[in-house]
Amino acid sequence: MSDLFEDPAPGGNSPEFSVSEISGAVKRVLEGEFGRVRVRGEIGRVSRPSSGHLYFDLKDSNAVLAAVSWKGQVARMQIRPEEGMEVVATGRLTTFPGQSKYQLIVEDVAPAGLGALMVMLEKRKAALAAEGLFDASRKRPIPYLPRVIGVVTSPSGAVIRDILHRLRDRFPRHVLIWPVAVQGEKCAPEVAAAIRGFNAIAPGGPVPRPDLIIVARGGGSLEDLWGFNEEIVVRAAADSRIPLISAVGHETDTTLIDHAADRRAPTPTAAAEMAVPVRIELLAALETSGARLSRALAHGFTLRRQRATDLSRALPRPDSLTGPARQRLDLWADRLPRALGLGVTRRRARLAELAATVRPTALARLTAEGRARLADRTVRLDAAPGRRLAEAQTRLTQTAARLAPALARTLADHQRLTLQNRAKLADLAARLDAAPQARIAALRERLDSRDRLRQTLGHMETLRRGYAVVRGDGHVVTSKAAAETASALELEFHDGRLTLGGKPARKSKDKPPEQGSLF
Repeated sequence: MSDLFEDPAPGGNSPEFSVSEISGAVKRVLEGEFGRVRVRGEIGRVSRPSSGHLYFDLKDSNAVLAAVSWKGQVARMQIRPEEGMEVVATGRLTTFPGQSKYQLIVEDVAPAGLGALMVMLEKRKAALAAEGLFDASRKRPIPYLPRVIGVVTSPSGAVIRDILHRLRDRFPRHVLIWPVAVQGEKCAPEVAAAIRGFNAIAPGGPVPRPDLIIVARGGGSLEDLWGFNEEIVVRAAADSRIPLISAVGHETDTTLIDHAADRRAPTPTAAAEMAVPVRIELLAALETSGARLSRALAHGFTLRRQRATDLSRALPRPDSLTGPARQRLDLWADRLPRALGLGVTRRRARLAELAATVRPTALARLTAEGRARLADRTVRLDAAPGRRLAEAQTRLTQTAARLAPALARTLADHQRLTLQNRAKLADLAARLDAAPQARIAALRERLDSRDRLRQTLGHMETLRRGYAVVRGDGHVVTSKAAAETASALELEFHDGRLTLGGKPARKSKDKPPEQGSLF
């Protein structure tokens, strides 16, 4: 560079440079002086062309600095630059000869402070809330006992172990794990893709469709949890047709996915507790309901049996039902002959009156016709009482014949229902008697398992592996100084105790100690 800017030759003109030479010299000076810098400022105009590069301005109250991040650098950024953010950009200064300007090649962007990050968070929260993504009307109820639970989290962290452990203790369910990155630039797109992937599973397919989704992550700083504040994650949670529980961070951590989810859990363990009920409590409630059902059935059978007995007492006998009808029939049969004779007498008198006013020929004709009709009617009247009596007796017999089977069928139906209900009651009683024994057996098995664990973790098992407990003057010795000041040392092995420097306290009866006194 000294050659380019050397003084002109004496007596000659100023040196001439080409545009490329000047641009190259400025580029070398700028990159040499500012190889790697950190610049603090507010982001102004932001441009994202289809190439994947990112162009934006860094400005303060007095100046503006052009900045650019190439596609690979943008993919590695934890925080994407947005207009209005106050950030600290790390990169190197260089020039762009095509436009005669200098610019900052940004490799990483970090918020200038928690206040700036919170301002951006509140701005994004207000914009999404204005769209209705956080409305309570969009929330769906959590299923009481889901068959399949989908968990979106890191497969290698402690979060998934806590969730599986709590689900196994409360109510074991089928769990599908969708592994994602829970921090960094891959977090937001992978979490959003996992939520949409669970929703895309068809019901009844080879992979079961989850009835509930849990998005979980452990605690961390605001920057660590920033992936769950991204707009793509919030929209995926709001659009989920499967109920979703957000369990990101601890109780004091709040992200935007918490507002879009159907339910927020303070911790991942609490999310597992919200997802399923306690199986033992459910069984106890079921047993209580079964006992109440048994008592209700027994009480109902007793009431219905008493009701049937009362009704059977009030039901009249068939003879009492048909007696009045028979009595009326006998009364009418006694009155019928007298009524028939009286009717014939009246008609004969009427006929005699008419015969006196009719000519002999017509009278003879009418008399013959009348006598024929009278004879026919008399025959029919004589036969009518017997026929009607026979028909009435037939109907009475048929009614009596139908009444007895109906009563028999009614009693048979009551007896059959009583037997069925007794069988059901006996089955419920047997199940109720077997439930306490099964519960006691399960508790006894758990108690035996805890006792075996206690024996395994006890100090005697440690002594069997070659360790010993050193005591001096009745206290456990844990240092060399304490051992030197003790009047006598006592070593406890798995098969007995050995006193060094005094009389042995207890020795094994099977074999003498392998080590003698130290004093």
